[in-house]
Amino acid sequence: MSPWTWRLFHLVKHRSLWMRVRRNVTTWSSVGTAFNAKPAKRLDMFEKSVGLFGVPELSCPSGFQAATKAALKNTELLVHKACSCPPGAETVESFDQLSDGLCKVADLADFVKVAHPDPAFREAAERTCIEIGTVVEKLNTNVELCKSLKELLDNPEIVAQLDPDTRRVAELFMFDFEISGIHLEDKLRKEAVELHVKLLDLSNEFLVGSHMPNRIARSVIPEHLHVHFASEGSFIQVGGFHADTPDDLVREIAYRIFLYPNADLMNCLEELLKCRYKMAKLVGYESYAHRALKGTMAKTPETVMNFLQMLTDKLTDRTAKDFRMMGDMKKKLNPRNSELMPWDHPFLSGVLRAERYNIEPSLYSPYLSLGACMEGLNNLFSQLYGVSLVSQQPSAGEVWSEDVRKLAVVHETEGLLGYIYCDFFQRSNKPHQDCHFTIRGGRWCSETGQYQLPVGVLMLRLPRHSRSEVTAVFLVLYIYICAPGTRCATDFAEVPSILMEYFATDYRVIRQFARHYETGQPLPESMVARLCESKKVCGAADTQLQIFYAVLDQVYHSQPQNRSTTEVLKEMQQRFYGLPHTPNTAWQLRFSHLIGYGAKYYSYLLSRAVASMVWRQCFVQDPLNRDMGERYRREMLAHGGAKEPMLMVEGMLQRRPTVEDFVDALVSELNPNFETFIMDSEN
Repeated sequence: MSPWTWRLFHLVKHRSLWMRVRRNVTTWSSVGTAFNAKPAKRLDMFEKSVGLFGVPELSCPSGFQAATKAALKNTELLVHKACSCPPGAETVESFDQLSDGLCKVADLADFVKVAHPDPAFREAAERTCIEIGTVVEKLNTNVELCKSLKELLDNPEIVAQLDPDTRRVAELFMFDFEISGIHLEDKLRKEAVELHVKLLDLSNEFLVGSHMPNRIARSVIPEHLHVHFASEGSFIQVGGFHADTPDDLVREIAYRIFLYPNADLMNCLEELLKCRYKMAKLVGYESYAHRALKGTMAKTPETVMNFLQMLTDKLTDRTAKDFRMMGDMKKKLNPRNSELMPWDHPFLSGVLRAERYNIEPSLYSPYLSLGACMEGLNNLFSQLYGVSLVSQQPSAGEVWSEDVRKLAVVHETEGLLGYIYCDFFQRSNKPHQDCHFTIRGGRWCSETGQYQLPVGVLMLRLPRHSRSEVTAVFLVLYIYICAPGTRCATDFAEVPSILMEYFATDYRVIRQFARHYETGQPLPESMVARLCESKKVCGAADTQLQIFYAVLDQVYHSQPQNRSTTEVLKEMQQRFYGLPHTPNTAWQLRFSHLIGYGAKYYSYLLSRAVASMVWRQCFVQDPLNRDMGERYRREMLAHGGAKEPMLMVEGMLQRRPTVEDFVDALVSELNPNFETFIMDSEN
């Protein structure tokens, strides 16, 4: 969480990728072997536990209490130091130590509370999150702390002596003070703290509730469909949309039951939005969205809505065409019930892709084992940055599941850069999304004279039974989310991972690692071309669905609507999506991104636009260009939150893009033979 400190996980391996031996057999590096083999069992059953992530206290759930106590004690000492030392670089250093000390415990707990298979660990981590979160909110309204920082920033002579990164960090901390209401009088400041604490509770309640399954009496569901759902006595449990199921009725039942309104959760969401608005107004903002977007690339809600509306206008005809294609396909598959409904979109778009381009996963998976994908990443990143991944055996108690792989990240000249824990396979009670978690931020520790190595977790949900996974080549790229760090602007944070998708679908990159696991034959270029073109089928409708989600998020966090969240959803769905709202459903209660991405769900679209522009301008002619890779590392990856995101984009593109540029970048991606067109136009 330390602002200026996030050096990059550049995730790469500098070595020959494929070593050929007799009879065309491929020999793997340690990374490829680690991900294609079952994890080695520990031989010493009595080996002493080092604790989760090597934190000794976390050998058992009660260790969270000890870790929290130690962090809070250290916090008291650092608060005193920050308030008493003369204004200068030491002041900012104290703030950084303060932030890092709390975040090392809070970030780790934030991961454990949702990902650990042991309920006792999850519960202990949840208590730690609440306790430290409460302390952080109090610190954000600590007048003495703010005063020490303000004295520094108000003194031009002292500020002039700070290096740019340190000055930026000081400004970020002051921004945190300001949005927390530090400028308020005592009574209002106390109210702000109480609102923050209440919001923590409401956020947790909504997050938990949004993932809970709904249930219905077995007798209501046709008996021949029971096999599709989990049973609970005389009830059927529905915990998702069953979007990939060919049976229309199963998809409809899942949609209607999973989205059936829960009154308590509805009240929780309504109260959450009211509290966010009240907090924003209390600290001087027009709305929660205005508060949330300060410091992002977009800057204001008005810019976001302009971007989303402009994109909608450009996609209208294409989206209508996509829906017509889906409707025709549904009529072909089910003539008796041919009306296109929201539960049809994901399934039918997949059917159209498969029918038009023959992208049956079983055709691709023999070429794209998980080990092959990791080898490919090593090869790509070694050529771009000179960084490698080295597989390591975790110590006893260091990981939460035997399936977790540990990777060291090593640069060819700079040495060890950090660690990544890869938790890739399905298991019960695991988050449904593919995501990353920051466990520890990288920073130079003046108190120890050493660099604190960053640690991250990459979490996927690959099926255990699958020998290889066609989507792994894309999913593994989410490692790059770890790069920006926790203080990076949300609408910039997705850029590195999305950019890597372009590399992963470029045959010049793929041909280096995608080979048949038995014959060693390379994946044919024609198959890669079909896969790339298939992604554009129904691409406008898919993008429009994301626009609808982003608009809904903006409206929820704007001025109070004086109507229910369902009424708002119904109107926005009609205006920005096109498929009808289903009565007695409340999709917003499953919109868990409202918690972590409140007023910033548009970020994925904007990040995709930036990534598209970087790819077209900098890499499409030569994706393995080391000079351009170094520029990318220098301009966009090396700063974390220490540089304004738009300045990083401007540094990479050598110009400042406009909203129109972002819209055009997204629309142009839907054109047939997009990459070929770009290359031809630039040659």
